[in-house]
Amino acid sequence: MTIEQERKLFERIPAPLLSWYETHKRKLAWRDEPTPYHVWVSEIMLQQTRVEAVKDYYARFIAALPDIRSLAACEEEKLLKLWEGLGYYSRVRNMQKAAKQILVEFGGKFPETVEALKTLSGVGSYTAGAIASIAFGQPVAAVDGNVFRVISRLTANPTVISEPKYRNYLETELSKVYPKGKRERSAFTQSLFELGALVCKPLSPACESCPLSGLCEAKKRGEQKRFPVLPPKKAKREEDVFVFLLQTPSGFCIRRREKGVLKGMNEFPSEPQQGKTAEQILNEWGVYAFTERKRENFTHIFTHIKWNITCVWLETEDAPFDTYSLAEIEETVSLPTAFKQCLKIITD
Repeated sequence: MTIEQERKLFERIPAPLLSWYETHKRKLAWRDEPTPYHVWVSEIMLQQTRVEAVKDYYARFIAALPDIRSLAACEEEKLLKLWEGLGYYSRVRNMQKAAKQILVEFGGKFPETVEALKTLSGVGSYTAGAIASIAFGQPVAAVDGNVFRVISRLTANPTVISEPKYRNYLETELSKVYPKGKRERSAFTQSLFELGALVCKPLSPACESCPLSGLCEAKKRGEQKRFPVLPPKKAKREEDVFVFLLQTPSGFCIRRREKGVLKGMNEFPSEPQQGKTAEQILNEWGVYAFTERKRENFTHIFTHIKWNITCVWLETEDAPFDTYSLAEIEETVSLPTAFKQCLKIITD
């Protein structure tokens, strides 16, 4: 399909898609009140996370931090606890930095243009487009994985979707076909997301339910699963890691990670195995007398690395790090999933 043919196809998308969206859209809290702050929080949460998983996190976060000022002023431990389980903690740290930027550089008012939005910490082209179009009704496309999938199938475009030029092209061309009204513009951005999430799914597209099926080049060819064209996957590096549940009379030891994956986050003390035994590592921390209660294996997969975790639960009188009760860990201490899953060794 030529660029000119694609442009003509894009012009035919809004009308049937908006009609479909009005009938089939899901009821989501951030859609009920699409303020810039609500759209921003939801979009950051939805990066790398499913909608169903986000719902409860979003409600809890907004209840605790209902506006920019409360986010900017939030203590780090409380902020990370609110984010616990969502992963990619740099996202919420960047949100707090951006909230402070908004207070200082924009007088507490959310910037409205894509250019200004992109100056905020952690806000890239996609997030800026989503806020500008959904919250402010601007004719600006936001291209995420759902949009890539929908458009690449409609056009049977063989371009690898990780190509920056392809994203720029879609952002430019889709922005040209946005409807006139602010409400319709907001709905159009969301309708593209929704179609990809509910109908044009990665492995099982429901073409019979798609309002754009008559326009879809991939469907005509019977090649829906060929698109989008993804970049080749890189093999994940694996690392063998000890995680220690050091139970002392005053509670379990927790410390801050100083380097590597999850730097700056709380952890049950951990260490790459690298040929060392658990006892050798404990001795390095000054723990010589202990009773091992149990050990169990877990795995945790990050973007570029897989951890093969050996979790060791032991009792000791020594406390080489700060200690917390189980209740404190549950209620106030933020722990990434990689470490929190190790608590199963106690409860199972």
